[in-house]
Amino acid sequence: MTLHTLSFYTHAGLGVLALATFWIAGLARKGSPVHRAAGRIYLPAMAGLLLAALPLAGSVLAVRPVAGSFLSYLLVITATSVWCSWRAVKDKRDWARYTGSVYRGLMWANLASALAIAAVGLSMAKQMQLIIVAFSGIGLVGFVQMWRFSRRPPEDPRWWLREHLAAMLANGVATHIAFLGIGLPKVLPMLAGATLMNLAWLGPVVVAFAAGVTLTRKYLPKRPAPGHGESVAG
Repeated sequence: MTLHTLSFYTHAGLGVLALATFWIAGLARKGSPVHRAAGRIYLPAMAGLLLAALPLAGSVLAVRPVAGSFLSYLLVITATSVWCSWRAVKDKRDWARYTGSVYRGLMWANLASALAIAAVGLSMAKQMQLIIVAFSGIGLVGFVQMWRFSRRPPEDPRWWLREHLAAMLANGVATHIAFLGIGLPKVLPMLAGATLMNLAWLGPVVVAFAAGVTLTRKYLPKRPAPGHGESVAG
């Protein structure tokens, strides 16, 4: 069995595990034992999936530079969301540690890779140009948000929950794109086509945005200012 074949089957197997545990964690009550247990499986599965994807991206890059470049870019932004979703919980009482060297390294990697893939999409892509260029915006927006967040400590003590939710939604986008855009057409070739491809890549982003608004309202409602529905101590 070649390294490419081993990486492919490892990547596929971990992808199935990640998809299953993502929904178990998502449907379970937040903070419950089931939610935490699923998360402890999901994040290592995603980390292993990313490691298995490295040789796959390298092999694609050697024969299909545009596709390989895009896969490499996806690895950067997915690695960022996986790391942030993990460390936001671990470092929830230490903003400075959370926004340390790894965070800032990923931040700049998002900017560099987003600019690079945008250039590749505009100058070299003959297929999926819209998707490639549109997805470059994720890295650019991610960089801006991370840069702003790293400048000063947040006032809201729930900052870690906001970071965790946003990162997990990004993880969900990556998980579902891999399933709908890569895995499903291989299992059911009759579903392959331009329409499914566009829905597979752009649909999860739209759904994640809507889910983000809903979850933020539910778990991170705006707190009333002192004097407006809350008593002021003293």
